[in-house]
Amino acid sequence: MSLNTSIWLVIFLHIYSVFASDSDSVQDFCIPRSEFLSIFVSCKNSSLVTVEDFVFSGIKSPGEFSKAGFASIPVSVSVFPGLNTLGMSFVRADFEPGSINVPHYHPRATETAFVVEGKIYSGFVDSRNRVFAKVIEKGEVMVFPKGLVHFQMNIGDSRATILGSFNSQNPGLLKIPSAVFGSEIEEEVLIKAFGLNSKELAKLKKKFLPIS
Repeated sequence: MSLNTSIWLVIFLHIYSVFASDSDSVQDFCIPRSEFLSIFVSCKNSSLVTVEDFVFSGIKSPGEFSKAGFASIPVSVSVFPGLNTLGMSFVRADFEPGSINVPHYHPRATETAFVVEGKIYSGFVDSRNRVFAKVIEKGEVMVFPKGLVHFQMNIGDSRATILGSFNSQNPGLLKIPSAVFGSEIEEEVLIKAFGLNSKELAKLKKKFLPIS
C-alpha cells in the first residue's frame, strides 16, 4: 500500500468515525437560542443561561394513552434544550396491563430501559434472528444494542413504567408495523414477502396507515 493510499484511508476512517456517532462537544454546554431556526445551532450567551435550562419536569406524569394502552413521552432537545450537544436523550413509557411497545428500533442509538414500576416482558432480536428476552421488574435495567429490533409488554396486573435513555440526542425511531404496512411500499412486494392476499393486506394497511 502506497503512502498516499494509506493517508487517504486514515482520512476516510476518521470521517467515518465522526459521522458514525454524536460528535463531542467543544464547550461545557450549548443551550440553543429558540429564535434561531436553522440546521446550524446558535448557542445562547452563557451569561443568559440559568439552572432552569438544565431541568425538565415534563415526565412527572404519563403521556396520553393510545387505545391499545401505551403512552410515551420522548424527551429530546426540542423540549429540553439542556440536552443539546450532550449526546443523549430519553423517554418515559407507560403500559396498561397487557399493552405493548411494538417491535421497533433506533438507527442511531443504544437504549437502556429502567423499570420504574411493574413487570415487563422485554427483549431484542439480533442479526441472526436470536431472541434475547425475559421478564424484568422494578429496579432492573435492560440494554438494547444500537439498531436492533426490540419490544416490551406489560405482563403484570397493574400499570408499568419504564425510563429509557439513549446515547444520542437524535436516536431515531422506526416502528416495524408502521414502517412496513403504513408506508408506500408496493403492495405486490408485501403480498409476496408475507404470504398475504389482497384483502388481508388492505386490512393491515388500513390499520397502520398514518391519519391524514
